[in-house]
Amino acid sequence: MAAQPVDVAAVRVPATRSLGARRLRTLKAGELFGLFGPEGDVADGPGSPEGLFFGDTRILSRLATTLEGQAPLLLGSRISEDGQLLLVDLANPDFLDARGGLVLPADTFHVLRLRFLRPSAMVERLQLHNYDRRERRLRLGLVFAIDFADIFEVRGHRAAGRGTVTVRSERDGLVYRYEARDGKLLEVTLTATPPPTELAPGRAGWSVELASGGRCTVDLELRVGHAEGEPASFVRALAALRRERRRRALPMARIETSSALVDEIFARALADLRMLVTDTPHGPYPYAGVPWFSTVFGRDGSITALETLWLAPRLGEGVLEVLAATQARAVDPARDAEPGKILHEARSGELARLGEVPFARYYGSVDATPLFVLLAGRWHRRTGDDATIARLWPALLAALEWIERFGDGDGDGFVEYARRSERGLVHQGWKDSEDAIFHADGRPAEGPIALVEVQAYVHAAWTEAARLAERLGERERAAAWRARARALAERFEARFWSDELGCYALALDGAKRPCLVRTSNAGHALLADLASAERAGRLAELLMSPRFFTGWGIRTVAEGEARYVPISYHNGSVWPHDTALVATGLSRYGYTEAAVRLFEALLDAAAHSELRRLPELFCGFRRRPGAGPTPYPSACSPQAWAAAALPAALAAALGLEIEADPPRVQLRHPRLPAGLEWVRLRDLEVAGARLDILLRRHDRDVAVNVLDRTAPVEVQVIL
Repeated sequence: MAAQPVDVAAVRVPATRSLGARRLRTLKAGELFGLFGPEGDVADGPGSPEGLFFGDTRILSRLATTLEGQAPLLLGSRISEDGQLLLVDLANPDFLDARGGLVLPADTFHVLRLRFLRPSAMVERLQLHNYDRRERRLRLGLVFAIDFADIFEVRGHRAAGRGTVTVRSERDGLVYRYEARDGKLLEVTLTATPPPTELAPGRAGWSVELASGGRCTVDLELRVGHAEGEPASFVRALAALRRERRRRALPMARIETSSALVDEIFARALADLRMLVTDTPHGPYPYAGVPWFSTVFGRDGSITALETLWLAPRLGEGVLEVLAATQARAVDPARDAEPGKILHEARSGELARLGEVPFARYYGSVDATPLFVLLAGRWHRRTGDDATIARLWPALLAALEWIERFGDGDGDGFVEYARRSERGLVHQGWKDSEDAIFHADGRPAEGPIALVEVQAYVHAAWTEAARLAERLGERERAAAWRARARALAERFEARFWSDELGCYALALDGAKRPCLVRTSNAGHALLADLASAERAGRLAELLMSPRFFTGWGIRTVAEGEARYVPISYHNGSVWPHDTALVATGLSRYGYTEAAVRLFEALLDAAAHSELRRLPELFCGFRRRPGAGPTPYPSACSPQAWAAAALPAALAAALGLEIEADPPRVQLRHPRLPAGLEWVRLRDLEVAGARLDILLRRHDRDVAVNVLDRTAPVEVQVIL
């Protein structure tokens, strides 16, 4: 069926319901993820993000558990520390007869609900315990809906049509079959042990009789794809999942501190990161975030890998391999694609397959390509893996050619963007809201637009590429690319710096007029070593002033600027990953005390957040005594680059840099926040060796002790 052109604005996430209002619980395994209410149910209705999703398709759109036809009372719920298991404690409410008389008092029955996901199934156990002093009969019920809605429909897009659903009953369950409009089939099977006493599409029930002190269990499995064989028991399935998770676990260094709270915060961040990392045919990749962005995003993956290079270098390799494999090979205006360009986003749902949304493979980001080269260079510094770089070299050359040929379409030495498809993204940097790039008076900037942070990434890309070329013996290319980096730095200082702002401009518009707005984007020039030493000092002072620094992090737009709104998505909010990148840049220029303040702010924000988890973003209000950061209503949580912000900020506070050739760990002006007496880094991998390092605070200084190392590695401390 032919799709009608749809502007990308029609598929934006509408702010109709707060993701945090119900304190949602998130589980993910491979392509399958779920958002559930704290009681384990799924609330439906317009704008609800809740449900079970697979391959950009919502499988389960409603789930309600009942005891004697009533909703149970929630006692509490939590996600296990490893992020794999949802545990919910429920109790019965007061059961009344038709006249209002008490039949059974509340809290007589306890229901323990356990749920986990496998890559193709949701597995659940409901365990009932009768605490009454006599035998009781109880009706347990489930009401559910399986709708096969595309994730963009869930987000508010109106699809041109729907496929067909058929349902058939089996002895112990139901089989739902969906044929999409393009003919693709998807099957979902619901099975239960023991078999339900009542079973119909959308409804199942059990009549349970329990002696005093008696227990019983009901096991459920919702399987995606063709069901083959009997489902494993709950216990065996959970044990198998944990064995598989251990076998495929992403190697990471361990972080231990003197604070139980900080340990809890890091445990959550790293568990979230492991959960979001998804095995692909080309290697592990951090899917961007749940619920709206659980897929490959080029920009997000590269930044997440950069944030965690010191901690988990294997992740960087996976990101590079996936992005090289999906790199554009031809010009395709409908997808904003050109040869060598790195993927923005990949989608597999029905609307993407039919072309109703342009994101099946979409290349509309200007920064993903230089970030790919930047990541390759810094990953090689970290690992010394010449063989992988040699294998990736054609993809890196193609990316550099895109930067030179397509990225700089007017030949002025800066990389700009302008969408080629009317259905594509208007703005193609990380701040891609339609109102995010503007002039000092608030007027929207007209393209092609050269963003400040993109020039920083390009400068770093040429610099890193030159070093890699030298390594591969291509000295002529190395010299030419170093010259490009130097020339870009000179042009950048001349065109982007504003003495009036005390800051680099946000962008140059299509007429080469600077957007004279103070934004956090300028801080990325520090990350890429592009700012001059003098201007870096002025920029650091501005970024840490109350106009930017809220006490929780760095605002995306400084207070007082045109379009500054602290409750906006990109124009005054605080994004943890953005704050962490600014902290990294400040640390690279020697402003470690500022980096420590930002690390401490992110720790405090996580401590005040649900599940100790940093969300995608929060509102940019100033810190108020006794209150945490104000949540942003539609922020994804967990989000990969937000989870990775904490290890990145820790490395910035420690001035931590690791190189493989020669093997070296360097700590430049290491500092710890006042609340931490010590930090221990265990199993730090460097060129095949493993190190354990202890950092202990002494007033404002930090003492560094190497507790263990399996091979010679220099540990260098610069005070």
